[in-house]
Amino acid sequence: MTPLLCAVTDRHSLAEHSQLSEYIALAVAAGIDWIQIREKDMSARELLPVARGAMKAAAARDNATRIIVNDRLDVALAAGASGVHLREASLPVAAVNAWRREAVTLRKLPREFLMGASCHSMEAARAAERDGADYVIFGPVFFTLSKEKLGAPQGIKRLAEVSISVKIPVLAIGGITEENAGECVKAGASGIAAIRMFSGERDLAALVARLKTL
Repeated sequence: MTPLLCAVTDRHSLAEHSQLSEYIALAVAAGIDWIQIREKDMSARELLPVARGAMKAAAARDNATRIIVNDRLDVALAAGASGVHLREASLPVAAVNAWRREAVTLRKLPREFLMGASCHSMEAARAAERDGADYVIFGPVFFTLSKEKLGAPQGIKRLAEVSISVKIPVLAIGGITEENAGECVKAGASGIAAIRMFSGERDLAALVARLKTL
């Protein structure tokens, strides 16, 4: 199975692309499966046009890329995004899933609206699955400064254990590079999520093509 590729945004780390909107458009054109808009220091007012612009870029390419908003369910809904990604300190997965089921029943929300969760333990991944998450992002698998506050890297062995303990897709995050991405897929991950591997790449389309062969 071709691995899912999720580009997580951080406009402060854009090395090759000066503007967030430019980077998102390039990521869509490159064939990234999911783009998670994760700009924690932006207000809802600032974030909404970014999400809407991302949806417009995805629509221009037949919506092949799904746009997911980190944490802000209100922005995801206002932008008509493809889903929301919940952090451990976000709204409870079970509560959002209960609301989602009702909204789908009332035809106020597309059935395809995704809900994912960040997890840092096997117990958290199992709880997210039980509570209705469609996927989990697990990590940090390898060392990375952005995840240093979460403690020591989980490692490939723990990633493999989590991947077989749940039936929903598990995406690896944390220190993911083109060189170690294959290890994550071999360990059982359904895909990979990364910030700098994608945002620092000059030729995104070529990188995506190589990763899709893992």
